[in-house]
Amino acid sequence: MNYALGFDIYGTLVDPLEMNQHLRAFVGEDADQFSALWREKQLEYSFRRGLMGKYENFQVCTQQALIFTAQTMKVEISSFAQAKLLEEYQNLSAFADVLPGLHELKAQGHKLVAFSNGAEETVRTLLERTQVLAILDNVISVDDLETFKPNPAVYKYLARRLKRPMNETWLISSNPWDVIGAKSVGLKSAWIKRTPDKVFDPWGIEPDLVATTLEELAMSFRK
Repeated sequence: MNYALGFDIYGTLVDPLEMNQHLRAFVGEDADQFSALWREKQLEYSFRRGLMGKYENFQVCTQQALIFTAQTMKVEISSFAQAKLLEEYQNLSAFADVLPGLHELKAQGHKLVAFSNGAEETVRTLLERTQVLAILDNVISVDDLETFKPNPAVYKYLARRLKRPMNETWLISSNPWDVIGAKSVGLKSAWIKRTPDKVFDPWGIEPDLVATTLEELAMSFRK
């Protein structure tokens, strides 16, 4: 059976923690810690804005999280340097399994779209630079609804945009909270467990599939 597959981007197709390479000039050996806290606050700010109904796009959340992290770690990063770091966020590399995995899923006849908290223009730029965009059928952003995953409305919007029943629409994500959000409204979902020590939230909601790579995911769909 052919499905509609919506792929999360940050952490699933590209690695936001790769930003540590660009942060070493500012914080040296603390780059990994800085990158992890920046990512944590980026997500927190999007969640909080979604709950508060005070929407600003993901780029704003990312910039404000960068400022918070710099202040927390007592690092001076000029406005110019902040702009350069935010630009580098659109130069993240795709994980090695992404292109072959997507090509295989496409060959199987599935409809593939990016489905992200990021604004569509930003996401398209990132995916074009990683050569992922050409494989996809579309890019769908929560920016259309001015809220963020895991708001139930955004997962329903994915199925509506794809014109497929909920049980034929999949969310593919490395983020457990994202998988749980999709499952809670009736979508199918696959968890991409990119690190062996990653723990899935014990909420009593489980993914339909677990894979370590998109190539492994494609093999699961072929069975």
